[in-house]
Amino acid sequence: MPLVPTSSLIDAAREAQVGAAAFNVIHLETAEALVTAAERTGIPLILQISENCVRYHGSLLPLTRATLALAEGSGARIAVHLDHITDAELVHQGVSAGVGSVMVDASALPYEENVATTAELTAWCHEQGAYVEAELGEVGGKDGVHAPGVRTDPDEALAFVRATGVDALAVAVGSSHAMHQRTAVLDKDLIAALHRTLPVPLVLHGSSGVPDDELRRAIAAGMTKINISTHLVSVFTQSIRQTLGADPSLVDSRKYVKPAREAVAEEAARLLGVLGTPATVPGQYAAQAPARG
Repeated sequence: MPLVPTSSLIDAAREAQVGAAAFNVIHLETAEALVTAAERTGIPLILQISENCVRYHGSLLPLTRATLALAEGSGARIAVHLDHITDAELVHQGVSAGVGSVMVDASALPYEENVATTAELTAWCHEQGAYVEAELGEVGGKDGVHAPGVRTDPDEALAFVRATGVDALAVAVGSSHAMHQRTAVLDKDLIAALHRTLPVPLVLHGSSGVPDDELRRAIAAGMTKINISTHLVSVFTQSIRQTLGADPSLVDSRKYVKPAREAVAEEAARLLGVLGTPATVPGQYAAQAPARG
């Protein structure tokens, strides 16, 4: 199936009031596992490649081209996205290679520089037909800059969206990057306020630390794109530990990576079911209608 534009997956999820799942690729095996999950469930998926992942591999193009090839060769509806990109050259390389969207991350810069940098790269991406996500200020836990108590102000967020022209906004509502325990409690009142105020979809970073029911409540309150990385990385690593622990004589990496790949495929499929199925959430948030913009 041809690569699906990120915008179409996010727009469809927003209309249906389900989550647009965005899972991070770390290496080819995780990309294969995530594509398998999308194929098994029939639920669309955004594959994300972060700047940290690019740095690990040494360059952007080999893994990006492999991920694009997997997406295009699959029968599932899959988009490919660059995540937390601070380097403009990587934005240019990725979009030129065929990714459908980029998270332009200038959030560590002073506000005016963030706006200027984000606006410039957004204009370029739009000229190429690419969708742009950005971040007003760093989400809790990213490089230790903010504590999980940081929150996005709706009025500031609206000003940022208008000044930059971005298509989606990552917001701080109580999650934190790189959490290993799924214990986060999100600010659903703030999500609802941001949803009412902003004309663009909301993106939840740090979702690995958010339990299933809390993710459902967040989506019901108005969250659309849900990013998950650390949780699935943990599943991969735990499987390898178990396999090698059971047979310390193993030397063929395929024999311990293959079950880890399958473990990620199973958990990713389960999470797709959580995010991609309309939730029955009692209370004030279940009736929220998507904002229009």
